[in-house]
Amino acid sequence: MQKYNFPKDFIWGVATSAYQIEGAYNADGKGENIWDRFTSIPGKIFKNQNGNVACDHYNLYERDIEILEELGIKNYRLSISWARIFPKGYGEVNQQGLDFYKKLINKLIEKGIQPAVTLYHWDLPQHLQDIGGWANKKVVDYFVEYAELMFKEFGDIVPIWITHNEPWVVSILGHAWGVHAPGIKDYKTALQVAHNILLSHGKAVRLYRNMSLKGRIGITLNLSSTYPETDDQKDILAAKIYDGFMNRWFLDAVLKGSYPEDMLKLYSEQRILPEFLEDDMKIISEKIDFLGINYYTRSVLRYDENAYPLKVTMVDLDNPKTDMGWEIYPEGLFDLLINIHKNYGGVDILITENGAAFNDIVNYKGKVVDDYRIDYLYRHLTQAHRAILDGVNLKGYFLWSFLDNFEWAEGYSKSFGFVFIDYKTQKRIIKDSAYWYSNVVKNNGILD
Repeated sequence: MQKYNFPKDFIWGVATSAYQIEGAYNADGKGENIWDRFTSIPGKIFKNQNGNVACDHYNLYERDIEILEELGIKNYRLSISWARIFPKGYGEVNQQGLDFYKKLINKLIEKGIQPAVTLYHWDLPQHLQDIGGWANKKVVDYFVEYAELMFKEFGDIVPIWITHNEPWVVSILGHAWGVHAPGIKDYKTALQVAHNILLSHGKAVRLYRNMSLKGRIGITLNLSSTYPETDDQKDILAAKIYDGFMNRWFLDAVLKGSYPEDMLKLYSEQRILPEFLEDDMKIISEKIDFLGINYYTRSVLRYDENAYPLKVTMVDLDNPKTDMGWEIYPEGLFDLLINIHKNYGGVDILITENGAAFNDIVNYKGKVVDDYRIDYLYRHLTQAHRAILDGVNLKGYFLWSFLDNFEWAEGYSKSFGFVFIDYKTQKRIIKDSAYWYSNVVKNNGILD
């Protein structure tokens, strides 16, 4: 029997986000956010579903924390709903919203579960979108105001802070492709949004440092290892361009203080380069304590003369996939970790999301036997272990997701959770994968 032992201080956890699980969309003074608005537009979401109730975590959080305790999960990554704290995004504080997070965070700590808090997981207050959203630099300052209140309220008890979750998704899916809120389709706007989000990140990190708080702060990027479809030079270039588009644009800015030259040239030629000041890059690259990465699949690319604006097309390979249609490729996680370690100064890394959607069913015994998810997790965790042995400073792993939830444009059609949710009754069923992962946490490693 082989055991994959992880470092003794390795962080094991699970992750969620506010809009996807909380529900209570207009309860206790919460303001409207862009997903409340976007999901109300017919045709935007699978079966016109929404997060109005979701997992009702707002009311059932104590039961959910009991499940975490039962499974021995010691770290819980959650996000705060900005509009629950500032209904307009700034100005008057909604005390009832603040009180909810105080109860939630204090209950976690009481049960010996360490909270890791994400400040922004895609749910911008609608009032701020009405003035241009992230494309308006004023929103950068409103984010810092929001961050300051959160640091004051929770900075002494929350040891891990994440400024933003996946700025690539917010900017590209929300502002270039239009499939996520706020549903805009304009590449120049998207790149301006990406820049302003990164600027707000840097300003929040700087503020955190100035407040002399004892925890750690970083940012979470969704990243994908990129590979050319063939050895043709055009495909090799296509893979490099897509790497610049998805990975290096954000990694270089945060960890090197500059955007990659090849992408600056490309975006300039396409006349979609965002406006920014040189001083912005110093702020964006304010030193972080860790880099959070979300990994789900790799990207295989081919050159395509007609594909705007990158001249790159994704290749759909005939390999096993999750229910999201994403190729299962654990080696891509290893390649990604090695690449970041080599090219970005050995930065400390947390895997802040990794997991898989599968078509789960409750069997006649009332159980969810999800061996396919266990297999997915096993294969990815062994690649993470391999990277640690090769010197990567990987410090933790958060499984996505704790609960089945509202999966954005996919509604409730995709199940990522290791706890099944019956949305009609709000009954929770702990899946087999949760018990498997519980043993991984308990043993600080995998027994093969």
